[in-house]
Amino acid sequence: MKNIITLLAGLIFGLGLIISGMTNPAKVIGFLDIEGQWDPSLAYVMIGAISIAFLGFRFVKNKSKTIFDDPIHLPGTTHVPKELIIGSVLFGAGWALAGFCPGPALVALGAGYKEAFIFVMAMIVGMYIHDHLIEVYKKR
Repeated sequence: MKNIITLLAGLIFGLGLIISGMTNPAKVIGFLDIEGQWDPSLAYVMIGAISIAFLGFRFVKNKSKTIFDDPIHLPGTTHVPKELIIGSVLFGAGWALAGFCPGPALVALGAGYKEAFIFVMAMIVGMYIHDHLIEVYKKR
């Protein structure tokens, strides 16, 4: 049952990304082009997503387990490490250049877009490099 619910949630998420235009790099880049022909429609998608996430976090805030009896781990600190800031800057730059972020890129990959394939391959290489650099950094 858990796998079926997970599959349905993933399908709904992917469908939402397609309907909202988040899998279309031109639409995303248009949203980020605030000095040109700005397309504000994705702001509404983000507002909706943030609202639902806010309600979801409020709902699970005082719970310790999911409905499947798995533990819930929520961040317990407000400290923002420099690695998170660096990663956020890289994420934003990649999003602005490619018009994809990981979720929509995987959905677009499933739909057969070659741009998504290139992005996902670059993302995998980036994750590999990150993991290698983290190991080098930890050994210092």
